Amino acid sequence: MARDIVRELSPYKNILLLQGPKGFFFYNLGKYLKNLGKNVYKINFNGGDLITYPDFKNSYNFTDKIENFRKFLKDFIKEKKIDLILMYGDYKPCHRIAIEVCQDLQIDWYTFEEGYVRPHYITMEKFGVNGFSRLPKDPHFYLMLPDFNILEAKPNEFRFYKRALSCFLHYLSLELLSFKFPHYQFYKNYRPYLPYLFGLLRGVIRKQVYKITEKPIFSLLTNELRKRYFLVPLQVYNDSQVILHSKYNSVKEFIEEVLESFAKNALKEHFIVFKHHPVDRGFVCYKGFIENLGKKLDIKDRVFYVHDLHLPTLIKGSLGVVVINSTVGLQSLYHNIPVKVMGEAIYDIPGLTFQGNLDDFWKNPGEIDRTLFKKFYGYVIKTTQLNGSFWGRFPFE
Repeated sequence: MARDIVRELSPYKNILLLQGPKGFFFYNLGKYLKNLGKNVYKINFNGGDLITYPDFKNSYNFTDKIENFRKFLKDFIKEKKIDLILMYGDYKPCHRIAIEVCQDLQIDWYTFEEGYVRPHYITMEKFGVNGFSRLPKDPHFYLMLPDFNILEAKPNEFRFYKRALSCFLHYLSLELLSFKFPHYQFYKNYRPYLPYLFGLLRGVIRKQVYKITEKPIFSLLTNELRKRYFLVPLQVYNDSQVILHSKYNSVKEFIEEVLESFAKNALKEHFIVFKHHPVDRGFVCYKGFIENLGKKLDIKDRVFYVHDLHLPTLIKGSLGVVVINSTVGLQSLYHNIPVKVMGEAIYDIPGLTFQGNLDDFWKNPGEIDRTLFKKFYGYVIKTTQLNGSFWGRFPFE
């Protein structure tokens, strides 16, 4: 069973691309759609968009203030007879406006995002992803589905250097061509360019250091402490998943709530492991924050903070996993490890995740309905996933 994306796209004739992932993915997607006989148009919002979509005949620059984008887009849709819009991420201001316009004009849209199922998939979901997803939350819906025969995923052929070079080209072009887009504003709370590049370099150096310094911790967790710890994977500090789809204003708030609950309710012989997000490696560090909080709660010797240890091994060796809404939660369910979700997640469904409060999770994390999980997992791949990468093997064949 493979997703028939050609059939899904067959009803549409005039397709508009908004912002894509950094790099040439949307340019390649545009060429693919044209080969299917579609009329393809592109709107650029900054120099990075412009330089990575070198089809200047059918691309248009939006250079006005964001509050004027709604009218611009409505006029564009009517003029070009657009019947489908594609975008990467549904949290950017321009994309939130575009979705509202689609709803007003009854036009369909798909959102691209990193894969729900990692590492060999990306997400292409109709009507929104993550907290905006329309995937059913009723377990009975999935239990009534037939069994899915999922084909083995091909390697995604992701290359870090492709992503790094794409980011570099995007931000460099954004800066050099800023005069063409004077009103463009970042949608996240950091300004890239030089600080971003320094952060990348710092992350590369730290990765090499952690390979050495974290070896003893990995040995301890995979031997003496195996099945004696809970795993807490941290998300990127300005992740839209945290900002839009959780009650937390920061990752630190999440860490504090989890540690306080663990200190009061977990068994004394159990430990807790916080794993830093690799994308954040060069930009933020919670070491001092976690150590101070551990001292304050008198559990310092039961708390670990790691960065680059092998995630699947950590998952499989844990008693349970606590997430805000990371896709690590779905990966944990795949390995039959109980999960407690603290935000909004597509997989937070009775029978899959722990539905009680966090205080109770530490002592009795519960079990996973494997039949429900297999049906849910198959449905997610069938309806929302594409086998490939934004910076590797192109998923459209």
